[in-house]
Amino acid sequence: MILDELAVPIVLAPLAGGPTTPQLAAAVSNAGGLGFLAAGYLSADQLGSKITQAKALTSAPIGVNVFVPGGPASPGAVADYAAAIAAEAHQAGVELGQARFDDDDWAAKLALLTAEPTAVTSFTFGCPDPAVVAALQAAGTEVWVTVTTPAEAALAAAAGADALVVQGSEAGGHRGSFTDDPDDDAAGGFGLLSLLQLVRGQTRLPLVAAGGISTGEAIAAVLAAGAAAAQLGTAFLRCPEAGTSQLQRTAVAAGTPTAMTRAFTGRLARGIRNQFIADHSHHAPAAYPEVHYLTSPVRAAGRDTGNPDVVNLWAGQTHELSRELPAADLVAALMSDARAALQAAASRYPGSEQ
Repeated sequence: MILDELAVPIVLAPLAGGPTTPQLAAAVSNAGGLGFLAAGYLSADQLGSKITQAKALTSAPIGVNVFVPGGPASPGAVADYAAAIAAEAHQAGVELGQARFDDDDWAAKLALLTAEPTAVTSFTFGCPDPAVVAALQAAGTEVWVTVTTPAEAALAAAAGADALVVQGSEAGGHRGSFTDDPDDDAAGGFGLLSLLQLVRGQTRLPLVAAGGISTGEAIAAVLAAGAAAAQLGTAFLRCPEAGTSQLQRTAVAAGTPTAMTRAFTGRLARGIRNQFIADHSHHAPAAYPEVHYLTSPVRAAGRDTGNPDVVNLWAGQTHELSRELPAADLVAALMSDARAALQAAASRYPGSEQ
């Protein structure tokens, strides 16, 4: 297992949409963790180029994360939402994008990752068919699946996953859930510590803990709770190697609370609260990726003009604890703090002396 070979139990979250770069992934791997590239929103050719760039920067293992495609949304619901946000586009001086469904170049990406495997291929938004899992494993790559409930964990284990990325509701960006059902929203999702305990109770697969982890102390906590490693995303957004926009860097450093919303992409995601979230979360449909394409020009205009109120500022609940450090320095600082936290806990409760 790759997790057994890591010098430090830190995994870079994929951070699709720009923040994760070959430089950031390589820097985390070179520092002893596992860097990840996000395949989401890229063509297979674009992904192949980024993999080549990352491999030129590190001889250490890297991973690639792939979105599992869903199905088309109701055209009527998307049209109604387009009408509701038309004024936002007009005010931004742009036209709404063309709402469309696609599978994010699914087959071509699988073909690429089977022909030219990386150390790990992880999946978000669902669990691939067992035949896909087996093909990737036969090519020499481990398969990890992101899960947000014990039921999803059971399905991923049955499909043959090598490890599970256990994502708590504290996590920034899109929920990795297999389905995006508004009827489930009232439950609020599982917090990371609860989910870790429940999933550990039903499987011995290695677990990678994700969601709201920004400090060494939090890394120590999930390791103590049974995780083999911690996956951090928001914590790396302010690193110089990250492709994070200046607008998001500024927002992440501040203490504005986060909220769950479908307003920007049609899929539930956690971002820093702004006016667009406040105005449109209540009527945004479950319609991914149609809404993603619909709002894309508005979000791009917001980034260009420096208007944070119309941009998806994805971030976890502890975003203000992020640090502006080179990725290698951040990994080292986090691990130093994690070791200190584990040692302090052990010294306070030395079971052998009871």
